[in-house]
Amino acid sequence: MSTQDVHAASGLRLGVSDPRQEGPADLRLLAPAAAAWAGAALAVGAPGQWTAMGVVLCLGAAVVLLAAPGLFAAPGLPLSPRAVAGRGDNGGRRDSGGTAADDNGGRGGRDGAGGGTAGSGTADGRVAARGRRRVRATAAAAVLLCAAAGAASAGLHGADVRRGPVPGLARQFARVEAEITLTSDARRTYPRVHGDHSTPASLLLDAEVSLLTRPGGTAVRLRTPVLVIVPPGGATAAWQQLLPSTRLRIAGRLAPPLHKGERAAAVLRPEGKGPPRVTGPPSLLQRAAGRLRAGLRQATDGLGADARALLPGLVVGDTTRVTPELHEAFRATDLTHLMAVSGANLAILLVLLIGPPGRALRAERGGLAPRLGISLRMTALLGGGLTLAFVLVCRPEPSVLRAAACGLITLLAIGTGRRRTLIPALCAAVLLLVLYDPWLARSYGFVLSVLATGALLTLAPRWSEALQRRRVPPRLAEALAAAAAAQAVCAPVVVLLASRVSLVAIPCNLLAEFAVAPATVLGFATLALAPVAMPAAVLLARVAGWPAGWIASVARTGAALPGAETHWPDGLSGAALLAALTLVLVPAARWVGRRPWICGAAALLLVLVVLRPVPLTRVLTGWPPPGWVFAMCDVGQGDALVLAAGRGAGVVVDTGPDPRLADRCLRELGVSRVPLLLLTHFHADHVRGLPGVLRGRAVGAIQTTSLDDPPEQAAFVRRTAAEARIPVMRVAPGERRRIGALDWQVLWPPGEAGTGPAAGPVPQDPNDASVTLFVRAGGLTLLLPGDLEPPAQQALLRSHPGLPGVDVLKVAHHGSAHQDSALLHAARPRFALVSVGRDNPYGHPAPRTLDALTAQGAVVLRTDQDGAIAVTGTGSRLRAVGRS
Repeated sequence: MSTQDVHAASGLRLGVSDPRQEGPADLRLLAPAAAAWAGAALAVGAPGQWTAMGVVLCLGAAVVLLAAPGLFAAPGLPLSPRAVAGRGDNGGRRDSGGTAADDNGGRGGRDGAGGGTAGSGTADGRVAARGRRRVRATAAAAVLLCAAAGAASAGLHGADVRRGPVPGLARQFARVEAEITLTSDARRTYPRVHGDHSTPASLLLDAEVSLLTRPGGTAVRLRTPVLVIVPPGGATAAWQQLLPSTRLRIAGRLAPPLHKGERAAAVLRPEGKGPPRVTGPPSLLQRAAGRLRAGLRQATDGLGADARALLPGLVVGDTTRVTPELHEAFRATDLTHLMAVSGANLAILLVLLIGPPGRALRAERGGLAPRLGISLRMTALLGGGLTLAFVLVCRPEPSVLRAAACGLITLLAIGTGRRRTLIPALCAAVLLLVLYDPWLARSYGFVLSVLATGALLTLAPRWSEALQRRRVPPRLAEALAAAAAAQAVCAPVVVLLASRVSLVAIPCNLLAEFAVAPATVLGFATLALAPVAMPAAVLLARVAGWPAGWIASVARTGAALPGAETHWPDGLSGAALLAALTLVLVPAARWVGRRPWICGAAALLLVLVVLRPVPLTRVLTGWPPPGWVFAMCDVGQGDALVLAAGRGAGVVVDTGPDPRLADRCLRELGVSRVPLLLLTHFHADHVRGLPGVLRGRAVGAIQTTSLDDPPEQAAFVRRTAAEARIPVMRVAPGERRRIGALDWQVLWPPGEAGTGPAAGPVPQDPNDASVTLFVRAGGLTLLLPGDLEPPAQQALLRSHPGLPGVDVLKVAHHGSAHQDSALLHAARPRFALVSVGRDNPYGHPAPRTLDALTAQGAVVLRTDQDGAIAVTGTGSRLRAVGRS
């Protein structure tokens, strides 16, 4: 028999003689792990009777399959490796007893390994068929048993959460006193704009109630998980310093959980704004972990803002310094897995100890362990200790738990001297974790972590080989394949979280990947050195700050691109659509890869879609129209207005609620220089987009109203301007200014120091303190009244009785019903523009307001229907056009 015949008979490329080659993927644990995951996900939060019924049905079906395997004859299930190994050249197989027979039942023989005797082909065929049915029945029973185990674990955990008085008291919103034990660090929420206000950042902590004092004064001992929400106030700094395992006594009010099926039985909101009352210190291990984390923060204090915020998050998951703008940049580029600690960090540390993952199929080791003369078992013990310390310091996040379980299983294989494979380790980790903590089955973080890891183990190697066959350098091929594989499988899940798809995720992940390992290794070295040698730790932190700053720069640059992300249908339908599109595009990529000119054209098209150069966009979409004088950006429920002030320059009035939308609007208009940014008042829907206006633009100065209300938004504006080194000044009553062809006068608010029409008390309502401008741009006149309410509109008209009619009116307060008819009559606008969000809950714009404007002869355009709006021309050539 030739060598080729031997290799063909073995089913392996190099024959059975090469122990280091990669054989077929071992997927025996895939179906049981998936079944346990599905059972836990379905049972978490489900009624107990339904869970019990499902468990009983799965157990009953498994017992039937094991007792009567002949009833299960469905083809196509995977055979065990032993059955697969027994296939002969003509399809022959051997059963567990070693009897061989081909598929036609015409050949028998003695199996040298099993010692079976040759019999008739028919008899041996029956025996082989029974063996195959038995294997399939056993595999199916194992899947059903794992599904039953996952559902049973979820049902028991859910029953434990629902047990006791806490859920009932939460439904009554009862006030209680409780002793709790913290089970997590404090994590901060990010502010969100709702209408004209921004929800302040609160602190969230996971805890377990150990002693509850009911409203009647009776106390009961229990162990019930709750979510503690600490409102903003003077004591938030004290709450942030608390470590897991700290015991507290607090008084507060219970409320139902935020979402159905959560791990917490209730939400507990502490009363008062004082510091928490500590009744017991954290454990010794948690104190040690806390000192390490605090040392890392101290060592990074001297770094730049982005590196100082990112490095602790990348190393130990400490994101307390991450700003909302940096978080948004990482979200837009799908780099959020780098902002907080993930399983990749542990993988990097284990690679240093045991070698690269490419050797996972070998018993031989790599890394530092063999070079230091460390034995197999000692390597496993050191790796296990490192893994447990990693989980303790970095906290048991879903991705950390998944990586730790995989690592421990792999280390166990090293310690026993057996081969280790990563796919079975991943499946075993999923199986064990969902049985131990069924809430992970519904954790998006856990889902994304498992999917990304699976893609790196299965798709990435094949894609890397395909790229290398097309002469792509090996290191670049591996990085590109890893980024593409992870993005392909994770994107449909990301759509469930946010209805958008990032077009820059793969290049941004590719560019950031080269800096992850240096930042992680140097960061952990800083972490270890900080408690014993702070000067050395500071020096290492400075070096680690370079790759960390690079990662942040990649995120900010990618997010700033006009086409960084695109909207996508949300929900399950959107995820299914994206998954189907991916299944179509992946095979098509092979065809495109063989045709360089098509590949180049596709890449160029993607670059143009992402960059969206203004000249090309104008040719394709007609936006912005040539010679535009005034533009109203589509920023949702808010205001962002732009007055053309020369080539590439514009005076901006308000910024809207979303930095991304403000930045995108200015980019599409071609505005790269802002001589003046005027904020009419400090409501969030007018100022929260400020970082987007400042992004990549030269801003000369910021002018604001004279009333600093709401104070937190006024502080946000001044803090953001100070970081960008932009002066902030108040408008003067009656002030006149001119920039290029623009000329405007401040009509409102009045001031105590003013004279004539400008004199009067400063209004104390933020809307009524809105800066109101009368603008002349060439032959065009505009009235921009901010969010003035009727009393202020009437006072404005009294103070300026000769107010002339205008060509364009920016309708006050998003077209609300609160309008002064006399002001509308005096303005007599030809065009009335309303900046309003789609499906807003306020009923803006009000039909009564629209009718009044139409009765005055005005043409009404609104951003929720027309998109962004631009005004061009003057006199008889005056036009207002919407983008949509």
